[in-house]
Amino acid sequence: MAVRSASYTSSVNHTAVLVSPILVGRDDLLDLADQRIREVQEGSGRFLLLSGEAGVGKTRLLGAIERRAAAAGFQTIRCGAYPSDLQVGAAILIDLARSMGRIEPLEPVASRLAARLEDEGPAAGDPHRRRRLLVLDVAEILATIAADGPAMLSFEDVHWSDDLTLEILEALARRVPEVPLLVAATFRTDELFARGPFREWRARLVAQRRAEQVRVGRLTAADTATMATLLISTGLPIARDIAAAIHGRTDGIPLHVEELLAVLATSNESSPDAVRQAEVPESVEDAIVARFDQRSPGAQAIARAGAVIGRAFDLDLLSAVVDIGEDELSRSLTELADQFILLPTSATDGFGFRHSLICDAIYERISAPDRRRLHARVADAAVGTDVGTDSFLAFHFERAGRGPEAHAAALRGAAAATLISSHGVARELYACALRTAPVDLDPGERGRLLEAFGTSAAANDDNAVADAAFRDARAAYRAAGDSLAAAAVVAPLAAVRHVLGDGLERRAELIIAALAEISHAPSLHAMPSHPPSDRVRGRLLAALASAYMLDRRLDESIAFATEARRLAGLAGDAPTEWNAATTLGSCLVFAGRMDEGWRLLTTSIAESRAAHLEAEAARGSRMLGSCASVLLDYQRAETWLQEGIDYAERAELWNHRHYMAAHLAHVYWATGRWAAAADVARQALADGRGGVTTRIAALHALGFVALGWDDLDGAAEILGEARDLGRRMAELQRLSPALWGLAEVALARGDAAAAIELAESGRETSAAVRDAGYLFPFVVTGTRAYLAAGDPQAARRWLASTADLIQARRIPGTLVAIDHAEGLLALADGSTGQARESLGAAATGWAELGRSWEGTASLVDLARAQLRSNRRVEAARTAATAATAATELGAPRLIAAAAEVLTAARRGNAGGDPWSPLSAREFEVARLVADGMTNAQIAAELAIAPKTVAAHIEHMLAKLSVSRRAEIAAWTASVPVLHSRPHGGDREE
Repeated sequence: MAVRSASYTSSVNHTAVLVSPILVGRDDLLDLADQRIREVQEGSGRFLLLSGEAGVGKTRLLGAIERRAAAAGFQTIRCGAYPSDLQVGAAILIDLARSMGRIEPLEPVASRLAARLEDEGPAAGDPHRRRRLLVLDVAEILATIAADGPAMLSFEDVHWSDDLTLEILEALARRVPEVPLLVAATFRTDELFARGPFREWRARLVAQRRAEQVRVGRLTAADTATMATLLISTGLPIARDIAAAIHGRTDGIPLHVEELLAVLATSNESSPDAVRQAEVPESVEDAIVARFDQRSPGAQAIARAGAVIGRAFDLDLLSAVVDIGEDELSRSLTELADQFILLPTSATDGFGFRHSLICDAIYERISAPDRRRLHARVADAAVGTDVGTDSFLAFHFERAGRGPEAHAAALRGAAAATLISSHGVARELYACALRTAPVDLDPGERGRLLEAFGTSAAANDDNAVADAAFRDARAAYRAAGDSLAAAAVVAPLAAVRHVLGDGLERRAELIIAALAEISHAPSLHAMPSHPPSDRVRGRLLAALASAYMLDRRLDESIAFATEARRLAGLAGDAPTEWNAATTLGSCLVFAGRMDEGWRLLTTSIAESRAAHLEAEAARGSRMLGSCASVLLDYQRAETWLQEGIDYAERAELWNHRHYMAAHLAHVYWATGRWAAAADVARQALADGRGGVTTRIAALHALGFVALGWDDLDGAAEILGEARDLGRRMAELQRLSPALWGLAEVALARGDAAAAIELAESGRETSAAVRDAGYLFPFVVTGTRAYLAAGDPQAARRWLASTADLIQARRIPGTLVAIDHAEGLLALADGSTGQARESLGAAATGWAELGRSWEGTASLVDLARAQLRSNRRVEAARTAATAATAATELGAPRLIAAAAEVLTAARRGNAGGDPWSPLSAREFEVARLVADGMTNAQIAAELAIAPKTVAAHIEHMLAKLSVSRRAEIAAWTASVPVLHSRPHGGDREE
């Protein structure tokens, strides 16, 4: 189950084919085809017209239908038309005759067809009659193809067919309902209106219901992403923003998707910009240029102006840009529309290029001086109009070489975009403002611009760019002598460095240095209050609290967060106040102060949303959901993670969105939805570009799923990568889950020593910060490992050391691990009664939590304890429940373990006496004990001495490993002897 990098660069460079291996986005059309195939099999023929623009996939759909028909027993034949066929009568049918001639059963039909097409027909009558008879005869010959069974005729590109062919096909359409024949013909919608006869022919067939038109549309954005994923073939979904860029360039036309990816296959670029800026595929460009070069000078001028304006535009703006009279403008637009280069849009007086690739190809053929001139005219014409938004003007002024105007427009547009959380737009506009900034821009202004750019880049998960921008902003502020601003930018810089993989020590050092720059106090908590610096200090302390929280240094984090909240309140800094509250709430839940922590987190989210603090609200959902996920509160986790993902998507806060998706995958794994967990984790990997924390969390989920599915090599590889990344970050939450998963892998491989080493490493990592939330899975795993190594004493010491940490925090859910481990130790010691009690409590506890892995394993362990107590019926019942649960999970090792116990329990019942290990007489006594009789009553019933009864009961207590008469009664009730008592057993006088 190897997981490769989600990097788009490596994906494209390993593209094996440039044709999608499956037909994407056509399920509804294939379902329709299946229905028509069934109808033809029943004797009612059908005529399908598959329509769509060039490159949309008509031929591929036709091929898929042919394969389905062939699988249903149809004889299939295909032919096609070409542009030159317009000058050859019935050319496509001549091609059909040749195709049939190569199929032995159809050779007679092919000969008749060829002969009739070459025969001029009867001499009598006029040319019209001869043509009519020819049409009818050929249609009849074609109908006989289905004489011996269902058949399918395929005609490609019938829009190139001559009039005779169209007449014959129309006559065939009238015959089709009477024979088991499926006819399918493809045509291009962009050629449909270029020729009147074809348009009328199609209209007649559809209007008279002689044919059914099936429109093959462009792919949706989701289908384009699926197709791109198949083409790059990494096993991971393509990154969402790259998929969006591909869809934007290709408009969802499959051929263009394939050709664009073919161009990108030779590139080392991996960003959405690389997709948007990639050269237009030559095969597409050649076709566009060939059509464009045949246009009139006026049409070419308008197309060039339109390409500079953009994909779509209105007539007023176009008129202001081009220097052409009204009549010529109208003629040229009509010419371009006739050639499907420019088409009217749904907007009044609007026009647009049919494909963005057409627009790009024309734009590339404009000389640089003409481009600059046209961009300037577009910008000047747009000023003061609805079209002339700041974003539009910034783009065109920059392309026109008018830097000051572009800079001003970009700043205005970026500020407006930031106000509505359109971070992607803001990033591009701030980048434009930086490119067009005056060389003598004040350092303080440059610092503010760089900081704003970095903030928007970080919000878009472009962390490397954000890192560079924040560092440059810090240098600019220092150059301006603004020490407070220089220190303040360290808070977001530290957050970005965390995402890029810096550990606690490096980030804390960065923040503490910034605090020292604005204060000369001997310690962080002894800084005097100073209103101008309170806001900055509050933000830096909040960042420091977050850094310590992430490493589960709870006491330090709580102290820093508390002080940050106080300073933020004094300074009126609501974002910092609620950010610190989120950190504090997360620390409280991990410290075992659950109610207080959850309440503070939910309040923080609600207040942040009410104040429209989107980043703080998204972070609150992220922290609440991920904390609940780790602390086994899965219902709470799933609710907040799903809600948080939706919120972060709307706010375009992609790092938060991807991280929450990775934790949602963990919740799905923990609660037994393993396939869903794998899907969500892979998507998080693909979307989380540059986000190491997202990658680690997603790898944990994928590794656990691989472990459960018994793909031990895959689990070791995935979790090994997660462990290596976690070690570099030196944070408990990044490292501990991978260590646990690897310990489970070692156990599954029978390597107890390796499992012990990994478990001890996990315990030490948690003990360093007095953690319980990440320690609890190791409790059971370490106990199993020491028992597997044959060292029960070490297993007891292990349980004692881990239980102390778990009980110190008293986090609900984690305590179940102690019951489970105690049950395993009791079973190993032969204390089956205690084992049943502890394992029963563990099985109930895990089930209540929804924790499927340990829950199913605890059922198997409980069944073993019941079997050891000779409670075979109970053992069989529990093992069967475990087997069902394991089967639903798809966990081979748990299935096998449950089956082993179930077989042993059933074998015990089937072979020998059902009351074993008791003797027949002892079972008689046990039945009477179960009936509530005293020793004296039993003696009287069986005619034996009371002391003999007492001896039997003493022996039964020992054999069943129980201590009370009530337990004998309970065991007896589990033995499947319902209506008879044993006879012929030992009788003592």
